[in-house]
Amino acid sequence: MDEEQVELRPWSDGDLWLLKRLNSPEMTEHLGGPESEERLAARHRRYAGLERGCMYRVELAAGGETVGSIGYWEREWRGEPVWETGWGVLPEFQGRGLAARAARAVVEAARAAGRHRYLHAFPSVDHHASNSVCRKAGFTLLGEAEFEYRKGHWITSNDWRFDLQG
Repeated sequence: MDEEQVELRPWSDGDLWLLKRLNSPEMTEHLGGPESEERLAARHRRYAGLERGCMYRVELAAGGETVGSIGYWEREWRGEPVWETGWGVLPEFQGRGLAARAARAVVEAARAAGRHRYLHAFPSVDHHASNSVCRKAGFTLLGEAEFEYRKGHWITSNDWRFDLQG
């Protein structure tokens, strides 16, 4: 069977609906739960206006159907600037390898952007699907880390890293 290919489309003003779909209890279980409408609107504005990095809507290459989101952005990690990535795939598209293909595409986007040597992902240690995405996309597991995702909400995450110069 042929692998379904994905394409990354830069986040636009019209993508708030996708953020709302990704904000369900099921999709935010490992992230502290759904955000308020106000916080979603603020997140949408940040995604659309990223200056260092880029958020994307993930589409199926054949047909253009939206399946989720992914992006990379700048952060400081352990005293050095790095790229961070994160993603979400809508429930009806999960289990098909689309997130791993999107992660490989975002690796290439971050590599092309230059600026930083490393791209990190920080999925919760309990989020087996996202940890599997990291493994399938070629990231290296560095170990566990306490990670603040959403101010005041700490989770035990795995620190996965991709060497963009490797």
